[in-house]
Amino acid sequence: MNDHTSADDLTSADDRTSTADRRTITNPATLHDPTPFGYSHAVSAPGELVFIAGQYASDAAGAPVPGDFAAQVELSLTNLRHALEGAGLGLAHVVRLGSYVVEHDLAKLEVLGRALHAHFGERLPAQTLSGVAALALPGMLFEIDAVAVRPAEETPRGA
Repeated sequence: MNDHTSADDLTSADDRTSTADRRTITNPATLHDPTPFGYSHAVSAPGELVFIAGQYASDAAGAPVPGDFAAQVELSLTNLRHALEGAGLGLAHVVRLGSYVVEHDLAKLEVLGRALHAHFGERLPAQTLSGVAALALPGMLFEIDAVAVRPAEETPRGA
């Protein structure tokens, strides 16, 4: 990947090819390539910031859904997408992720990296991953929050 890529440089499936993707992704040559780990070093975009609260593998009532780490990551990313859609946005608008992993290890990092590539393609947001002893509710193994940018020319759905 180049040191600096714009939305015109890369395209991929789903909403990642949307004209909403005004993100500029920067991975300087003076730093390691973070993309195998599922993130980019820096991402910028013009517009309004939208903050998405931590999403986890939950049912409609907010109770944690039991499952292994990979299953919880997938459901958490699905819930993240739903939260973004509720704000009139998609994954292409995300500029930063915060990931929280209970008892983090390299095997979980590999699972998370694959899942992030599956959902975000090659245009990965900036991300900080924190290994934690526990999350808010028993049974939670993973949680993810996001910062997205609504381009200035877009208005929220229902507005």
